[in-house]
Amino acid sequence: MTFKDVLVHVDNTQQCTARLDLAVGLAKRHRAHLTGLYVISYPHYRPRHESTELKAAEAEASFRQKTAQVGISAEWLCVDWAVAGVSMTEIVTLHAYHRDLVIVGQTHEGDTPPDLPERVVSGSGRPVLIVPYAGTFETVGEQVMVAWKPGRESVRALNDAMPFLLDARQATVVTVNSSDSGEDLGNVCTHLARHGVTAKGEELMAGDIPVGDMLLNQAWEDGSDLLVMGAYTHTIRGTFAIGQVARHVLRHMTMPVLMSH
Repeated sequence: MTFKDVLVHVDNTQQCTARLDLAVGLAKRHRAHLTGLYVISYPHYRPRHESTELKAAEAEASFRQKTAQVGISAEWLCVDWAVAGVSMTEIVTLHAYHRDLVIVGQTHEGDTPPDLPERVVSGSGRPVLIVPYAGTFETVGEQVMVAWKPGRESVRALNDAMPFLLDARQATVVTVNSSDSGEDLGNVCTHLARHGVTAKGEELMAGDIPVGDMLLNQAWEDGSDLLVMGAYTHTIRGTFAIGQVARHVLRHMTMPVLMSH
């Protein structure tokens, strides 16, 4: 079980360098085909002009240089949202349908759209790897922490993270504020063991500390370079909404996070 077809969203932001480096490294590690997707957007619906073309060309040159240096299979896609007639989120989601993994950046203040990661998670049906807007990440998936809560969201995230877990040196399954988690954690670790993944379970009590902070702190203390978790939860009206813990992690993440829905 591995990733063979990876999509990375490329833009002209400063943090895109770390995101692209991570994507190239993952593609090389999994011997995957990497597609760079650049979406030409128009803030305030300004018409296309020379600087727009220049920015797209700069992003493409960086992508082609980095992929050529490591010799991976790669392709470049540039989509003009005015021509496509749909939003950036819809364009990324559409291209995610045919990939094993989608890599996007954590949104920062002033980014457009402000909720790209969570919308791609909810709409693509694919695992989405979200890369923090600050920092560099030489490794991802060597030490994995799975945030576990019995239910569909955690089950889906665990399954989608299996290529990382099979490759990891260390895997930890963590549950927070669960009074009867011992047997459940044991079942999860047994399931992983049957796939060849050695994982340990940890039960945490957050007390007055927000669960999102507890997860991020524990991941940092464990030296984890990847956090795996579900994103959406059922509301009392029977619809789905991004969970409070997932929203907190998306705002304060300090390491790559894999989310599924």
